[in-house]
Amino acid sequence: MNFELTEERQMLQDGLRRYLRENVTPEALNEATDSEAGHIPALWDGLTEMGVIGALFTEDDGGFGGAGFDLSVVFEEMGRAGAFEPLLETGVLAGGLIADIGSDAQKAVIEEIVGGKILSFAHTEPGARYDLEHVTTEAKKSDAGWTLSGRKSVVGHAGIAEAFVVSARTSGAAADEDGISLFLVPASADGVDIRDYAMNGGGRAGEVTLTDVSIPADAILGEEGQAYPALEKAAARATAALSSEAVGLMETIRALTVDYLQGRKQFGQPIGKFQALQHRMADVLIEIEQARSAAINLAGHLDAGRVERERHVSATKNLIGRAGRLVAEEAIQMHGGIGMTQEYALGHLAKRLTMIDHRFGDTDYHLERFIRLSAA
Repeated sequence: MNFELTEERQMLQDGLRRYLRENVTPEALNEATDSEAGHIPALWDGLTEMGVIGALFTEDDGGFGGAGFDLSVVFEEMGRAGAFEPLLETGVLAGGLIADIGSDAQKAVIEEIVGGKILSFAHTEPGARYDLEHVTTEAKKSDAGWTLSGRKSVVGHAGIAEAFVVSARTSGAAADEDGISLFLVPASADGVDIRDYAMNGGGRAGEVTLTDVSIPADAILGEEGQAYPALEKAAARATAALSSEAVGLMETIRALTVDYLQGRKQFGQPIGKFQALQHRMADVLIEIEQARSAAINLAGHLDAGRVERERHVSATKNLIGRAGRLVAEEAIQMHGGIGMTQEYALGHLAKRLTMIDHRFGDTDYHLERFIRLSAA
């Protein structure tokens, strides 16, 4: 198997890495986390001008990529820089669902997304844990259209999103796969209330409450009650993106740790010469390479059949979570007290890497899910 990037992806990686290296600093990330925007607007504008968002969509949908390896290139570089722009929420989740099951009229918004419009995906609910099928938000049909009522939790970049792709139940019980529908809802619609807050790993999210929100009949994406397969596919793509982001974070954490071990002296020599620390760094390197292999494997199986794809999703997410925890803990321990400070880059990177394990299912959840899928 050839693991080399195509010429186009190599150019994208080189340009994106250079741009992020020049424009993302620990100080800028700290300021962005504390700001109302929850990201770096100038950086988002730069990514838009570079066409990075277009790499997340196929040519038919108005982009120039859209494959699993396009996602991995973009998100590994975002992770390497520790950036937390709304690429996942806008391009992979909300935009990806519109591209997958939206009507031709709805897909027109993808051109605006590629041009910098920010959307978010409002799906997770209180008590749902990681179960995609757990939806209690209701959508009632009327002559005028649809009325939505419910509450969504931890909606990424909710405070700056111009619209949401919202999951709601049009039939069935709370845990049924059938009966889930998706709707495109403007953030400015009457009855939409947003309470946003800072995230531990950088950026902001929000609790979105929908109270009798009226939207037109054509706001529904795809067929009524048949959205679950699209949800699962979008979650698989998001997991692939997060896995690649985690690999980028691990690479930067490794580089910071090596530099520290080479520069910090004890007993008249760099502590990196101590054999015990060399063995620990060797373990870190092995875990990162395993994580990279898993991320590549998942990126190559996003278009496989449902069961095969989901088995790779759970296997990858489980391994990424375990590797990320080891890399973060080892790096902080080998740095000593400086590794815990907010001013030093490692603190932010380690928190972001740790929080990736809690998106779309943690290690324990995906271990159990992998067993169920394998048995089936």
